[in-house]
Amino acid sequence: MSITKKLAAGVVVLGLALAGCGSPQSGGTTNGQGQTVIRFTWWGNDTRNKLTNDVIAKFEAANPDIDVQGEPGEWSGYWDKLATQVAANDAPDVIQMDEKYIAEYGKRGALLDLEKVGVTTDKFMDGTVDTGRVEGTLYGLNAGINAPVVVANPKVLEAAGVAMPDDTTWTWDDLHRIGKQISEKSASGTYGTQNMSYVEPALRAYLRQQGKDQFNTSGMGFEPADLTSYFQWGLDVQADKSAPSASETSEDMGKALDQTLAATNRIGFSVYWSNQITALEKASGTEMKLLRLPSIEGSANKAALWYKASMLWSGSSRTKNPEAVAKFINFLANDPDAGTIMGTERGVPANKEVRGALEPSLSTVDKKVVSYLDSIESELGATPLVTPVGGGNFGVVQMRMVQDLIFGRKSPIEAATGLYDEVKSQLK
Repeated sequence: MSITKKLAAGVVVLGLALAGCGSPQSGGTTNGQGQTVIRFTWWGNDTRNKLTNDVIAKFEAANPDIDVQGEPGEWSGYWDKLATQVAANDAPDVIQMDEKYIAEYGKRGALLDLEKVGVTTDKFMDGTVDTGRVEGTLYGLNAGINAPVVVANPKVLEAAGVAMPDDTTWTWDDLHRIGKQISEKSASGTYGTQNMSYVEPALRAYLRQQGKDQFNTSGMGFEPADLTSYFQWGLDVQADKSAPSASETSEDMGKALDQTLAATNRIGFSVYWSNQITALEKASGTEMKLLRLPSIEGSANKAALWYKASMLWSGSSRTKNPEAVAKFINFLANDPDAGTIMGTERGVPANKEVRGALEPSLSTVDKKVVSYLDSIESELGATPLVTPVGGGNFGVVQMRMVQDLIFGRKSPIEAATGLYDEVKSQLK
């Protein structure tokens, strides 16, 4: 089953399953040693898995009465598995949650009210706590600040003899032009730019640069016509080989991060979330350059970038150990030792005390990410709304429509209309 089908299946299961979720269970769960047992699930890569296991070990050393059982996974199967677990009343106690799905899980009763069980937020940066609220209830605690970023590979640009662009003034047309130069001067199989038409944060930035967004308080925040030029851009960069072929792009969509064209040093520019840079540099062995996304008007102040909760810490509403869950989430989000271990892999900490403790020990790549986030702070656009119930499938539908677009089965307006209509029909 493809990644898009797996994610779609997970959302369907979730929609059918959450009605029976309720309040925390009493009685507790213990193991043979008398320890309180809580299960903790997250998605990630080898880097994140190691750091997370180190954090678990640190917590358990300080709390020998609690046994945290880790359940790591990969993004491609994570939501399908989680929805199935919730349906079977077997959800993990602590859940790494994404902004896309927090309204879906929270409004259907699957998540714990974190403030009611004692999770604290008093040291968080202004505005960063509300990214986990749904209709006033705190269902998720910001695990880190994040932003979309163009990752430029200096090795690819240098080999092609192409200068690094000025990211404060470049446009989407500039990206296409520079990407074409790189492709023409590179060895076969290396390209100037990723075909960003399937990349959700890039599409969202394009909409925001037009004063629109994915969603608004009424539902869909754009019209299909707002996306036709963006999808045409995707066809144009493919047509002149500035970007990979349709088959290569389709294959790259479903690969693990360390196997992508970007991670194997075969592409000049690609879009990632800022918290992915640590893993990307490790996989590629290359010190990447972080750039702002292009804008339509050629001004950094018009790029309409935004800070996103890279992910959130949530608890299951059906946990039998709410006190242990609260203690562990407090540790993950509020303890300087935990922050020092995790670094910026999940984003720059939103807790000011944790960030302060972390800064002296930041690695070179961590400092690069923090510098990028600081550099765009004065240029940020409006804070986006939390994804509405049913809207978490936007990226899945986008990838499917772009598959049809790049293989010639749909025109830009047909792909944009298909995306708009399908996502709108899923909103609750």
